[in-house]
Amino acid sequence: MKKSRYYPFERNRYFYGKLLTVRDFESEQKYFNDKRRMMNRLLFGSGVVTGLQVIAVDDKSVSVEMGVAIDALGREIVVPAPVTLKLSMMDGFTNNEYAKNVYLCIAYDEKGKEPVHSIANSTVRSDEVSEYNRVLESYRLFIREEAPDPSSLPMSGLTEQTVVLYQDAQVRVLQSTPKYVNPGQTFEASIRIEKTLQAGKIELEYALATERLEPLEGRTVRFVEPQDAQETEYEFRVTLRADGIASGKAHVGLQAGSGFLRVGDKQTDDLSRDAATVLIIPDPVQERLMDDFLKQPLETALDSPSDPCLYLAKIGLLQMGPTYVIERVEQVPFEEFVYNPSAAYRLALADSRRRRSSPSAAEPAAVEKRPEPPKPNEADRPAAGEPAERSASSIPGAADIQSGYVDIAVSPFAKSALSFGKAVKSFVSPEIEHGLGGGHVLIVTSVEERTPDAIADMLDGGQREYFGSADVFAGSEYESTLPEYELGVLSYPRKGTFRVGIKLRQIGEPRTVRVRWWAYRNGREQEADDDCLTGVPDVSSRGEAAAGAERAPE
Repeated sequence: MKKSRYYPFERNRYFYGKLLTVRDFESEQKYFNDKRRMMNRLLFGSGVVTGLQVIAVDDKSVSVEMGVAIDALGREIVVPAPVTLKLSMMDGFTNNEYAKNVYLCIAYDEKGKEPVHSIANSTVRSDEVSEYNRVLESYRLFIREEAPDPSSLPMSGLTEQTVVLYQDAQVRVLQSTPKYVNPGQTFEASIRIEKTLQAGKIELEYALATERLEPLEGRTVRFVEPQDAQETEYEFRVTLRADGIASGKAHVGLQAGSGFLRVGDKQTDDLSRDAATVLIIPDPVQERLMDDFLKQPLETALDSPSDPCLYLAKIGLLQMGPTYVIERVEQVPFEEFVYNPSAAYRLALADSRRRRSSPSAAEPAAVEKRPEPPKPNEADRPAAGEPAERSASSIPGAADIQSGYVDIAVSPFAKSALSFGKAVKSFVSPEIEHGLGGGHVLIVTSVEERTPDAIADMLDGGQREYFGSADVFAGSEYESTLPEYELGVLSYPRKGTFRVGIKLRQIGEPRTVRVRWWAYRNGREQEADDDCLTGVPDVSSRGEAAAGAERAPE
């Protein structure tokens, strides 16, 4: 059962007088096993189903609790009782001076059981021959001292791409970027540093090399580990913005000769220059990801190593004289889980009911875990076209409010198209996901304006947001620097997306207009919306703030 190709399926055909041999009975078992295992792989994936927690029972031993998992070949791994093992006695544990993190792995295994005398073989051989009467489906536990390649993990390339910037026995630096972004979207690249407890303090610095991506916080990436920190993993993010071209490939990596990594007193300049590819697409990202998943070839969906394993724990070791002690145990470090669909549905249903019944009480626990939001004048901003933050509304019965912004590039135009004597041109944003799912929502928009006046900025007046018509401030000190404009919103209730349009008059120079949006849906109307979507035509949302105020519940 070491192969990953199960198909085409072939089953026995029985008829009276058929001579049954060992091959026929093995084929009977293989037919049902292969079908079940293929369904396990395609419907559920691989990972821990339940249990299998790893616990340090003393300084040198760990216990693996009973549980169930499915490996990458669809085979069920069952640990029927807790097992305790000493690390140094396990397969794969070598004398490495205890300077590495080690990984406890589990893999499917089969063992023969109940040896019996083989009558058929004894007729052709003089010595006594025995065969196993049963096959016990079991498992084996072993140690791996090297972290796996990120691309070898299940579903690793479905939503993001991970590049290894540096790796040795004690330190690994990874860069992760999303697979798809929309034109003009702001997104984050994640930089993750993994180290052992024995490694010295980390200092990392390099310059970003990008194509079709703009770093919003400068091109220099720098990380210095705090002196009193005792963590083995750090993660920070770099904010980037895609250009406004409809489609194509963008790249982000490390500029040649610009970086170094210092670990304690040792410094290396040997950082990888591999660049990650980010695809810029005009379509909704979620739809493209699901399309990729559903349309992948069967060979790709069933691709796996011939002898796969699951990483149950990352174990940090400390050297104590000639021996070692277990300092910490991290459970399932690469998030290899199989989620029960019934449990996932129940959890989602319970969360929905909790937010509907007590919208004001649903947030405190989540708010405590989030970092403090940045001040208005900071450069760190939410992703363009994506929800900035989900928050419970103070309006009774509210389900959700999502907010975000989108940057719309406007270009010069001549007065060739006249509308009542004025030049008119409209600009429309890419399709935006509001994050509330399918159904009818209320969308409110505003135009953000920043002034270069340092005095106004000090008085917190350098940033303004205009709701509704900005003409009411014409002739006053609060007059907008934008020409006359109109905002509109086109909603797609079935898809859970919308577009923002802006009509400008007499524009004379290229610029970017930032439009902020708020999407609201009443939780009590959500189920009715789902029913109505099957028979009611789409109705566009209104973009003006005044219209939003008329429709919002009291």
